This record gives sequence, C-alpha cells and structure tokens, in this order.
Amino acid sequence: MTQRFDGAIAALCARVAQTAILPRYQRLAASEITAKAADDLVTVADTDAEALLAEALALLLPEAAIVGEEAAHADPAVLDRLGEGLCWIIDPLDGTNNFAAGRPPFGILIALAQAGETLAGWIYDVPSGRLCSAHRGAGAWIDGTRVSARGSGQTPPVAALSLVFMDPARRAGVKAHVAPHYTVVDIPRCAAEQYPRIVLGINDVSIFERTLAWDHAAGVLFVNEAGGKAARIDGSAYRVDQHLQPGLIAAASPALFDALAMRLAEI
Repeated sequence: MTQRFDGAIAALCARVAQTAILPRYQRLAASEITAKAADDLVTVADTDAEALLAEALALLLPEAAIVGEEAAHADPAVLDRLGEGLCWIIDPLDGTNNFAAGRPPFGILIALAQAGETLAGWIYDVPSGRLCSAHRGAGAWIDGTRVSARGSGQTPPVAALSLVFMDPARRAGVKAHVAPHYTVVDIPRCAAEQYPRIVLGINDVSIFERTLAWDHAAGVLFVNEAGGKAARIDGSAYRVDQHLQPGLIAAASPALFDALAMRLAEI
C-alpha cells in the first residue's frame, strides 16, 4: 500500500523546500540560472533539490529506480527506466520559470510508477506547504482530507489552455475552434498548481501538449482518483513510459472531458 509513504514524503518535501528551494527564492544570482532550451530554465535550486529527493527516495524504497528531470536532461538513457519495474519520478522544482522570476506558483512533484503505470503521486506547493496526494484505487487527498473533484459551476466552463508547446497550426486551431466555447484563463505554468485547480473547482478543464512524466504522472492520478478525468485526447490512459506522446486533457468531470475532447478531435 503506497499510503505508507505519505508521512515520509510530506516531511521530505518540507525539508527540501526549506533547505534547497526557499532560501534561493528571490535571491538567485544570474549565474545560478541556466537555459536548458528555449523557454525552459534550470536553477541551482532544481539541481540541489533533485539530489536531496533522489537520495531520500532511494532509501525509502531501494528497489525502485529513480528518474529525475535534471538527471534525464543530463543523460536521456535515464528515461528507459520509466517502463521497467518500480520507479520514482521526480520534478524537483515544477514551475522553474516562475521561481526564477521571483513569483509563485512552484512546487515539488513526486510519483511512484510500476511498469509504466502510476501507483501514487504527491504534489507539494512550496510557498504554502499544501500537499495533494493520490493512490491508485484509494482516492485523492489534500493535507490529509479526502477530496472529490468539482466543477466551477460557471457557464461557459473555465479553461486553462496550455498552447506553449503546440505547433502554430494546432495553436491556431485551438484558439479558433475550442477557446470560444470556454472562459479562457491564464495558465499558471506549473502543473503542481494546475492539477489542484481542476479538482478544487477553480478551472473546469485544461489541455497540455507536452506530457513529460515528471510534470504529469502525479497530477493525472490526482484528478482521476478525485473523480475527474485526465487522459489522452482519445480517452486512453496516460502512461509514464509514453510521455513523449503529445496531447493530454484534465477535466473536473468525465462530461467536461468528453466535451473538450470532441472539440479537439475536430481540429
């Protein structure tokens, strides 16, 4: 039962936030920020946090492989572990661009997967200390209280549409054929914030083009275990070992998912 890890991971996230992340918040030197790619930053807080998380998780479950975002960037062969046996998946500082700019949101994402399927996930909001967790077949929780996904109740529904990694033609199609049917709000550029917004009734739906495992494994499980629906656009399940495949929808209910999926399929 993966619930046995909850206490240890809550304590670990808090410790890493206090030692590796928050001391650098709004205090980063230019030399401590590096561009991995266009619009994709890494800071010294990312690398230090990942080292601390990987070390502790390896002790917590020694038989599980470790896939960290920064380790995979340095050595893409690390990604091969995503489909093999037990595997910890780490995003040590989700929302790095926000963090580097000195503004929230930003968080820590941890998931445990086996043979490509997510078993458990933890989403830690660093500024507030909020911890969202989910366990396959056992529900979704925020700070120890079980939660159920709820819609915003607004008409039209509220949508956060991540267009950043779409090609120009698809981006234009979403703007022309999907956006007019929703109240479109800004994306937080942080999966550790976007997935809780779906469950908490702030946003009704969200779409993601890039679906990297460390960004989405925990959040997809959290939405699904809360009674919402997060899946590929065709309705198939999200698997961490297929994370280079584009396209993902998260919605506060299956009905909201279906309506958005139908519109996206028409583009």
